[in-house]
Amino acid sequence: MSKRLVAIAIIWVLLLASAFVAEPYFIAWQFSAAKPRTITPRANLTEAEETRIKLFQTVSPSVVYVFARVAPEQLFGPGEQASGVQAGTGIVWDAAGHVITNYHVIKGADQFAVHLQSGDSVPVRVTGTAPNYDLAVLQLERTKVPLRPIAVGSSSSLQVGQSAFAIGTPYGLEQTLTSGIVSALHRKIPTAEGHEIAGGIQTDAPLNPGNSGGPLLDSSGRLIGVTTMIISGSGASAGVGIAIPVDVVNRVAAQLIAKGNVPTPGIGIAAAPETASAQLGLSGVIILKVYPGSPAEKAGLKGVTSNGEVEDVITAANGQPVENVAQLASIFEELGPGKSVTLTVERGGKPRSVDVTLADVSRKEG
Repeated sequence: MSKRLVAIAIIWVLLLASAFVAEPYFIAWQFSAAKPRTITPRANLTEAEETRIKLFQTVSPSVVYVFARVAPEQLFGPGEQASGVQAGTGIVWDAAGHVITNYHVIKGADQFAVHLQSGDSVPVRVTGTAPNYDLAVLQLERTKVPLRPIAVGSSSSLQVGQSAFAIGTPYGLEQTLTSGIVSALHRKIPTAEGHEIAGGIQTDAPLNPGNSGGPLLDSSGRLIGVTTMIISGSGASAGVGIAIPVDVVNRVAAQLIAKGNVPTPGIGIAAAPETASAQLGLSGVIILKVYPGSPAEKAGLKGVTSNGEVEDVITAANGQPVENVAQLASIFEELGPGKSVTLTVERGGKPRSVDVTLADVSRKEG
């Protein structure tokens, strides 16, 4: 190869290398958006987007941030953190300023307030609590803006697969909207008071700590449940959230507002733990103690003797088999105080029927 061709080749290599090195600088100089870019027109919102936007705009004023403290110091605002602060979500229930939330959100606290969508923090007092249903009603002390009570739907007509939306305060992030579907119905919801709520709604709408007490909504923006718990090994959303059905909430809220408590139908007994039945090989509810003057005492039922001998075991109520206290309580709740129930009771292995009139045992003896 001649020296001339070699020189030409070297020149081309140098030119290409220079172009390679200079390319980013040329692109930056030629194509940099040194001025605000022109906005690209977008297509119309989809029907699903419009539904979600309208739902949030309609319902969000009815959702509040609930916070409480046990300590006597002044309540902290929603953006601050301190030990002893409990937080959750609440729902504006009526124009009188009643707010629905979970009982576990305020349990053990003695100072309460809510943060409204308007930005106002308003002190509240507790109107009534229903630990067995994990529900509480708060009363706003004063407000500067008109309240917008939430629209109430029905949980009895829900179908698996229909859309579900939640608005809450996960991790203190107010007015957070999440969406999903109704994943399952008729779940049993255990409460910290050893009770079970029947008819729980399962949803995959993301729920996290702070969503407790907030609304679960249908696509019309109607309340169908109050979000109360998540099932997750990590404590964060795992696609399995549970809500108390609105039909239960509606009934319990009315009683709390009117009376401050919810009558609990019962017969005046203390039941032995389920483990005791299993250890003894018995099926049913072992009566551990019968309270004096109770319907159970009047019906002749007996608890465990001082020697530890089992007397009566309830195995059915109105013909429905009973294996634990939760099942028995569920049957009692369907009937209500003042109604009669026929119990199947075994004593010494021999069954018999006993008619008992249910009483309100919400303030039973210890």
